[in-house]
Amino acid sequence: METRLDTARIRAARAVIDPVFLDTPFYECEALPFDSRVSIKLETANPVRSFKGRGTELVVDGLEGNAAVCASAGNLGQALAWSGRKRGLDITVVASRFATPAKLDRIRALGATLELVDGDHELARDRAAEIARTTGIRLVEDSLDLETCEGAATIGLELLASGVAFDTVLIALGGGAMATGIGHVLKDLAPSVEVICVQPAGAPAMTLSWHERRVVTTESTNTIADGVAGRRPIPEVLTDLLHVADDAVLVEESSIISGVRLLATHASLVAEPSAALGLAALLENPTRFANRHVVTILCGSNTNPPDHHRWLQPEPMVV
Repeated sequence: METRLDTARIRAARAVIDPVFLDTPFYECEALPFDSRVSIKLETANPVRSFKGRGTELVVDGLEGNAAVCASAGNLGQALAWSGRKRGLDITVVASRFATPAKLDRIRALGATLELVDGDHELARDRAAEIARTTGIRLVEDSLDLETCEGAATIGLELLASGVAFDTVLIALGGGAMATGIGHVLKDLAPSVEVICVQPAGAPAMTLSWHERRVVTTESTNTIADGVAGRRPIPEVLTDLLHVADDAVLVEESSIISGVRLLATHASLVAEPSAALGLAALLENPTRFANRHVVTILCGSNTNPPDHHRWLQPEPMVV
């Protein structure tokens, strides 16, 4: 595979990652109302309620020094705080003050120092890099740092170890750690499986970049899927993604909300908007996936309760 990732290292990573993040539930969810078979890989049943702990466990295991800083929309920050607290490390997380309040509260509760910026995630990235430069501590860059990608890649190993045959995997696309990680494993070990990345139309930078085969940045984002709302793709990550993704698609906000609602009403699962991107793609193009066995990764469940309650309300009838 012509990516930065290495399958042997990914296999070895399982021995480093805390077992609480491994071997997550994987099952066919027959109650979901699709013509295709839909299976869910549930990455929310862990202390940080997202897949990010797989990567941060690798980061802190190899950390030189006793401190690290990252920028986060919320989930990476929680995971790094959790992994760092377990090892007695000093963790600083930089986030937008407009990030989901529940995510920010949890970062604080996990003992990290939280710094808020008056801007979006890209401004938080810039501030985290500045802190690292001035203090000399480790800057953890999601998706650029191989640990974050290869940690996420262990999800792919578990999908294949299940022995269940499937045709397509729908993966939420933001910075690219999960998409490149799982994509690498599948293309290396099960190349016939179709890897499709899904991103909100309101935050399309990485998808546009994949289609144009060059980095495309955007001026702003406008999506409820805050976990994937980046504007500046990382060139090295795009290069990896071009090797492992078969397609990258954009979905509308209404479809994302419908996906969150479907997971709650038909599967009793709480999903943050980023985790519902796979179902949004199924809703928008059902014929593409008809009669196929589709896997989607439920990658996070850190929602703001008032927002989640609003998304679950029935759609108004059109008269």
